[in-house]
Amino acid sequence: MQERAGRESPDRPFVHSDDHGTTARKDRGVKDDDLTEPDGRLVLVRHGETEWSRTGKHTGLTDIPLTETGAYKAKLAGTLLATRRYDLVLTSPLERAVETARRAGYPDAQHEPRLVEWDYGAYEGLTTPEIVEQLGRPWTIWQAGAPAGATPGETVEQVTARAESLLDDLRPRVRAGEQVLVFSHSHFLRALAGTWLGLTAAGGRYFVLGTSAVSELGFEHGSEVITQWNHVRGR
Repeated sequence: MQERAGRESPDRPFVHSDDHGTTARKDRGVKDDDLTEPDGRLVLVRHGETEWSRTGKHTGLTDIPLTETGAYKAKLAGTLLATRRYDLVLTSPLERAVETARRAGYPDAQHEPRLVEWDYGAYEGLTTPEIVEQLGRPWTIWQAGAPAGATPGETVEQVTARAESLLDDLRPRVRAGEQVLVFSHSHFLRALAGTWLGLTAAGGRYFVLGTSAVSELGFEHGSEVITQWNHVRGR
């Protein structure tokens, strides 16, 4: 990936007032085309169905293969992606995401460790009702995160920091008009969308995301927005 860049472009056109008191734009080589809305997109694909996702078990760093249905729907997701050329294609290194990328038509997707799923720690392999029963009180990942177990677990703050780190690299490319495609996991992609909108990872609680779903993040009037969400072919 490119060297990390900040959120804003350092080469903004300089605006000054002329002798008549009107506002004018100093040229600096800026063309009309450069002043239009950025048409870049950050396209998100959740991996296909696994046995654990089918039964509602929290699947963080456990490497579980796709089911037959998951493999089939990964190919269908590929038909939603095929009309666009991508400047950068990234995938979580976990097998269910890598296999989804391959079946969708992107076998050479670059592995990006920051795209792995939320580390569920002590809650790995458990369903939400099982976690609630164990705790004896209500629980959601969006409020409480996950404590350490066989793996360290991650807090909302840690996932937000991971998402922000990734977006610091990708946002300037998307602003510049590039098409970026990523294959990842439900909770992390929802957290990424929440962070994109300035809501932190906790904002992911507002977005439902199905397996093999395709979503898009982009811009409107210069602000980060969701341009498409949870599009599943053949649902």
